[in-house]
Amino acid sequence: MKRTLPALLAALLATSAFTAYADDAATIAETRKTALEIPPKLLAMVQEEIGKGRYDGAIGACNDKAPKMAAAVSQKTGWAIRRVSLKNRNPKAVPDAWEKAVLEDFDRRQAAGENVAALEKAEIITDGDKRMVRYMKALPTQNLCLSCHGAPDKMEPAVKARLAELYPNDLATGYAEGQIRGALTVKRPL
Repeated sequence: MKRTLPALLAALLATSAFTAYADDAATIAETRKTALEIPPKLLAMVQEEIGKGRYDGAIGACNDKAPKMAAAVSQKTGWAIRRVSLKNRNPKAVPDAWEKAVLEDFDRRQAAGENVAALEKAEIITDGDKRMVRYMKALPTQNLCLSCHGAPDKMEPAVKARLAELYPNDLATGYAEGQIRGALTVKRPL
């Protein structure tokens, strides 16, 4: 059976597209795995400080140690990794346009009944002449978060004072358990 040049080209392109898709899927899986190592470590630090009865230590963990953890992974991998929120506490946690759209989509999906812990988005995008992976994972507000992120009228005075000192323009209060506090976000150049 003799194949025509157009049929051979179509078969070659289909194989090439499948290989590119498989490579992209593997890259996204690797990005997800690396990024998801950070939240449990942060949670463990916060729990340890709260276990000591030190909410100021928990605030310090979120203020100082969490960005350092993300920066260490960023330095090791060459990816930009950080936390963002629509109601940011840290002025460095303001989402870019892509992140804002994803966070708003997460809010809609949660309102429609999706489990916050399962909310994530990953895609390969082109920015100018560069391809990159964009990945976000929703971070749900847990019960232990409420001492610093819950209703302001229920916060201890020392917590409110420390938050006001570190974050004079804090927007990250008024959360209830299970709400989306923000997201972990990754930009990975390809």
